[in-house]
Amino acid sequence: MSDRPVTSSWLRNGRLPDGRIVDIRVDDGLIGAVVEHAAQAESTAGDDLQGWLVLPAMAEPHAHLDKVLTAETVSNPAGDLDGAIAAWRAAAIAGRFTPDDVERRASTALEMLLAHGVTAVRTHVNVTPEVGVVNLHVLDRVGSAFAGLIDLQIVALTSAPVTGAAGAENRAILSAAIEAGVDIVGGCPHLDTDGAGGVAVAFDAAADAGLGIDLHTDETLDPGVLTLRDMARHVRDTGFEGLVAASHCVSLGVQPLTVQRAVAAEVAVAGIAVFPLPQTNLYLQGRDTSTATPRGLTALGPLHDAGALVAAGADNVQDPYNLVGRSDPLETAALLVMAGHRSPDEAYAMVSNNARRAMGLPVVSFAAGDPADVVAIDAPSIRGAIADAPMSRRVYRRGRLVASVDQETTVHR
Repeated sequence: MSDRPVTSSWLRNGRLPDGRIVDIRVDDGLIGAVVEHAAQAESTAGDDLQGWLVLPAMAEPHAHLDKVLTAETVSNPAGDLDGAIAAWRAAAIAGRFTPDDVERRASTALEMLLAHGVTAVRTHVNVTPEVGVVNLHVLDRVGSAFAGLIDLQIVALTSAPVTGAAGAENRAILSAAIEAGVDIVGGCPHLDTDGAGGVAVAFDAAADAGLGIDLHTDETLDPGVLTLRDMARHVRDTGFEGLVAASHCVSLGVQPLTVQRAVAAEVAVAGIAVFPLPQTNLYLQGRDTSTATPRGLTALGPLHDAGALVAAGADNVQDPYNLVGRSDPLETAALLVMAGHRSPDEAYAMVSNNARRAMGLPVVSFAAGDPADVVAIDAPSIRGAIADAPMSRRVYRRGRLVASVDQETTVHR
């Protein structure tokens, strides 16, 4: 047991969602105690949160930091997923993305996320014949530069196919990516001619390396594609013990309710976290359906009812896959309320503690021993924060102020 003295500090005068005004003691980066605010102690050491709403810091469980902020330079006239993939591949083959360019854009995006209240990010990085593994090294440098500010997890995103003779090159690149050092194995098995086989390749590679899995899954409105069920059954049959996430899962949303419920139950039993990505999938999906256009979301209700862990992210931000986005999970939460019919409290959980849990990180419930990763927002409630997305925020990583923004509005009459 260490004899080193505990370093303590205070975050004072914060308002929890239940209305209590509290002081939060931080001991060595962890929440040591949450006590009723002591007005007489306001002049003592500690940060004054000004009575702002205090919430668990947010997390972004699905980003593409190698692609971010390229909407002005890489055009996708079709506006759909195939068009985005083709546009990005052509730009990569043409050498449009230098390591310095990727590092600059990724760093800018992380600064945007941090300022909005994000202290944990999982990014997918293309490891393909066009770019090899070079951007893994770039993102590793970026992660090191943000150490102590943001937890950055890197996913090796392989191209399809990965099965059969045609997939040999992509399998070799995945092996090189694992050797280079990644946190998670990724891929797109629904784009493989053998979807179940693509799932097996990814899981085998992850098991051999002792890594987790996060697969782009069923990013299509075609009800005939359902590799999410293949993933659940693979976990069941192999006993895979690592973290498993399925991102997108759009086709589950167009299945009959009986199928949604059955697959959701299998997903819950398998312990697979599901990441709906409303910004990008609302933009990309359903363009060919002019009547009753589908929303491009997974089956949120059945997954919730089955007890599956559901978190949410933005996916692409200002690139050929999604022309807009401001790197603020409150934008994701607003779309979950409006398009996904989730309550504000549930929507915020999906972009904060649910995302942290799915990423293998401890949650922030304001109990002793929780990480002191919190965000204070000048808002009346969780609903109000999601509705207005005020930029007056204070972001704390392990109790240390890492970002602050003040919004000022003047109406001149």
